[in-house]
Amino acid sequence: MVEKSLLHIRTNARTMAFMRSFIRCYMAGAAFNTRGMQNIGLMYAIQPGLSVIHKDPKSLKEAQKRYVRHYQSHPFWLPCMVGIFLNVESAIANKHFPPKMLSKVKDTMAYTLSALGDSVFAGSLLIFWALLTICLLLSGHTTSAFAFGLCFLGGLQVFRVYTFTCGVRHGFGFLERLKRWNLINWGRRVKYVNAVLLLWLWVLIWPRPYLWWEWLIGVSALILFGRFVRTGLVSRVFAAMVFVAMIDLFPRLEGLIRNFLGL
Repeated sequence: MVEKSLLHIRTNARTMAFMRSFIRCYMAGAAFNTRGMQNIGLMYAIQPGLSVIHKDPKSLKEAQKRYVRHYQSHPFWLPCMVGIFLNVESAIANKHFPPKMLSKVKDTMAYTLSALGDSVFAGSLLIFWALLTICLLLSGHTTSAFAFGLCFLGGLQVFRVYTFTCGVRHGFGFLERLKRWNLINWGRRVKYVNAVLLLWLWVLIWPRPYLWWEWLIGVSALILFGRFVRTGLVSRVFAAMVFVAMIDLFPRLEGLIRNFLGL
């Protein structure tokens, strides 16, 4: 009976420590620095879990050293990373996983998830949310835009909780499940939807009446700038400046084109 009570207390203590680690993931970006990038934030987030896993001060200090080095990844993946690391640290504490192995796979996993996060979250879903919200607001659907934003925010929290929990339970094995999600291809599909939303935005903001040659100039300029930015010939900031300048000069060009076409 006493052993069951002690086990229950230890389990509750570990659960509470892991919950503190998850909550700290929301504040990890506050300690960003140019030397170790997000290493201090990672150390701050994982500290409660390490403290409950490694009771011996020497083992705890060695575990802390494994996370104070350079670390950089997408912030949405941090709960997943912390969950996986806590699972691995539990295996290390039980002599089931060699500590040196962690340092070899830690950076590879962080950079891979960082690239995946930049493509799917920053490059696809964030733009999808922004474009759809703008289009809904311009269309007068204020309530729908607000509701969509709340759903998007709630979905992100569910994603963070789910990936953290799976990371704690399955460790590196959860990465195989992530691979089956095929997020890269889903991100590409979202970008196609973003192209449709961009066209909808143009319809909403384009001056009336619609003239075919105005659309031709606008679409051609956008495709041209997108091509230059994609190949690295022109920076995004410079392309945006030129595009805005063309919009500002368009009324003058419109008069010249009308005279040329005899309109």
